[in-house]
Amino acid sequence: MPTYDFPQDLRDAQLALHETRARYEQYARTLPWSAEPMSGWESEKQPYTSFRSGKADSPGYTDDQAAEIARLKARILELGIIVSTHPFWSSVESGLVDARMALKHVHEQPAEA
Repeated sequence: MPTYDFPQDLRDAQLALHETRARYEQYARTLPWSAEPMSGWESEKQPYTSFRSGKADSPGYTDDQAAEIARLKARILELGIIVSTHPFWSSVESGLVDARMALKHVHEQPAEA
C-alpha cells in the first residue's frame, strides 16, 4: 500500500474531525430520545414472546442541549469541508480513495522518531 506525505494541517483537521464526531456521538447518547417533547408509547405484545417495545416520555432537549448539538454538528460540517477540499487532494494522481482511507487511519500509526 502506498504511503502519503499528508500535510500537518490536513492531519490535524482529520484528527479534529474524528474527535468532534466522537464527542457528538457520546453527547447524543446522553440526551432524551426526542429533541421535542413527545409522549412515550408501548407496542402490542408480539406473538410467541412477552416482549413489548416502547419508549418513556421524552421531555425534549433543553435550549443548552439543542445549542450544543447544533454547535457540534456545525463543527463536524466545517471540518469535513476542510478535509475534503484541502489542496493536497489535487496532488494525488491516482488512488484518491486509497489516499483518503489512509488519512482516516494515519493517526493510528506510531509517530516517527
